[in-house]
Amino acid sequence: MTVHAVTVFAFDGVRLLDVSAPLEVFATAATAGAAYEVRVCTPDGRDVRTSTGLRIGADCAADAVTAVDTLVVPGAVDVARCVAAAPAVAELAARSGRVASVCTGAFALAAAGLLDGRRATTHWEHAAELGRRYPGVEVTADAIHVRDGRVWTSAGVTAGIDLCLALVEEDRGPAAARAVARDLVVFLQRPGGQSQFSAASRTPPTGHPVVRPLLDAVVADPAADHSAQALARRAGVSARHLARLFREQVGVTPAACVERVRVEAARMLLEGGASVTGAAARSGLGSDESLRRAFARHFGVTPSAYLARFRTTAGASWA
Repeated sequence: MTVHAVTVFAFDGVRLLDVSAPLEVFATAATAGAAYEVRVCTPDGRDVRTSTGLRIGADCAADAVTAVDTLVVPGAVDVARCVAAAPAVAELAARSGRVASVCTGAFALAAAGLLDGRRATTHWEHAAELGRRYPGVEVTADAIHVRDGRVWTSAGVTAGIDLCLALVEEDRGPAAARAVARDLVVFLQRPGGQSQFSAASRTPPTGHPVVRPLLDAVVADPAADHSAQALARRAGVSARHLARLFREQVGVTPAACVERVRVEAARMLLEGGASVTGAAARSGLGSDESLRRAFARHFGVTPSAYLARFRTTAGASWA
């Protein structure tokens, strides 16, 4: 079996888990016989300090890397550090067969021109910024990871594990990826998208004199009558004009905006211990089935699956 060379590019301020997660996946695969050779390179070959303060040792400097099968570019809390790393990333990518980023590492790839005309993702908190800074990138905000040609990008932090498992599966097959997932006790492919981890459905910011009071009223009492007609009457405008204002100020229709707020309210109620039936009623979504459908649309998971992962760790057992 041919050895597959993986290089992880680390720089000062890099997130520790963005580096360690790919290293762990590929090292575990190698231990299981998958023939990976993994190295860490830094801009000048010196150790770097991560966002936690922990130092990471370097195997070599970036300019000493001659050829690599897979280049992994981690992210940083400060996106500016990722952008500053772009020149080195561009040079490394030119000598790499496949390029992958973890979390905000996508900003380094975008600044290096590697995402122009491609689909990509990043941490949900930074997805909108990635799209604004680099309009040539088609940002898929909810994806756990995205492949477009030889370039792979992933969502925030632990999504680097999902990404690297997918890379192992592509290289060595599903059995090898499953073996690594079992060893690390993680999903081989986690259900849903990253919106289930975000607060993206919270009330959009706007100070418009018509729209803002309506949004505040919806948030204050999600279960009240917030049909398009009721909102229009409250604002003293026509339903058509209100729909136009919502599209301009919020980016969606009044009905879609109300559903966002209700789903967010239901999510918070569930996390606070409410039953599915109680959360559906108190959030204004109505029935259990309406809540399930809304969760599927917004989070890609059912309410029960969401609760199993996010309400408590009390179900875990200790040896």
